Amino acid sequence: MSYKSILVNLDIDGPIAPVVKAASELALRWNAKLIGFCAADVYLPITGPEGATLAGEVWQQMRDDDERRFKELRKEFEALVAGAVETEWRDAQERPTYALVQASRNADLVVLHASDGAATKDTARRSDPGSVVLQTGRPLLVVGTDTAHRVGRKIVVAWKDTKEARRAVFDAVPLLQAADDVVVATVASTIDQWARESIVDVVAFLARHGVNARSETIESYRESDSLIELIDRHDADLVVSGAYGHSRLREWAFGGMTRSLLDEIRLHRFMAN
Repeated sequence: MSYKSILVNLDIDGPIAPVVKAASELALRWNAKLIGFCAADVYLPITGPEGATLAGEVWQQMRDDDERRFKELRKEFEALVAGAVETEWRDAQERPTYALVQASRNADLVVLHASDGAATKDTARRSDPGSVVLQTGRPLLVVGTDTAHRVGRKIVVAWKDTKEARRAVFDAVPLLQAADDVVVATVASTIDQWARESIVDVVAFLARHGVNARSETIESYRESDSLIELIDRHDADLVVSGAYGHSRLREWAFGGMTRSLLDEIRLHRFMAN
């Protein structure tokens, strides 16, 4: 099992080197095609009837500027990859989150960088990681600010016996197989026999896929804080988890653990829904 195509999302206004470096290393690891992707939209200037013509001209100028920026980013993307793997380029003048969700159908794994937490504040210029993971139907690797190590050197699996967590563990198998150290951890206010049996089953499942994992359970009412403390204690650079959330009017409402992990922007986070 491996990833054959990796889609890396690039923010039009942000630095791209860290996320391209992480994605290209993963693509090289599995000899996967690396698809560079960038989308952006522009806001129509608000003006009265007398300024409609000028507003239209300004709007078109901003779109032309974005087209030029797409070309610059493509050159930078290809220079950073430097021919190490097969590449493809795609861009779209569309809302970034919507466009990324559509483009994800062509990938086994989506990689993006998020300088914000659970929700971006500029939906016309940057993809929203929370919305992406809940809509793509593909696993999402959110690259954190700490890029000193290769992704997946030491991994903590945040285990909860739900379909989202099962999906995340299965989708993360290639990363788990390549890791130096894997801990499957359950943090809950009460660790009962059901929880203990489920974590044993996950460790056994991973063993059948060649992953030598160990388990750890922590009883705590501070589930999110205790998980982050466990990740730091094990010096993990990647956490694997299910993503829990639902649509609420025009926003997404996230589960407490999902929001906490999305807000931990220093960490690499692998999520599936």
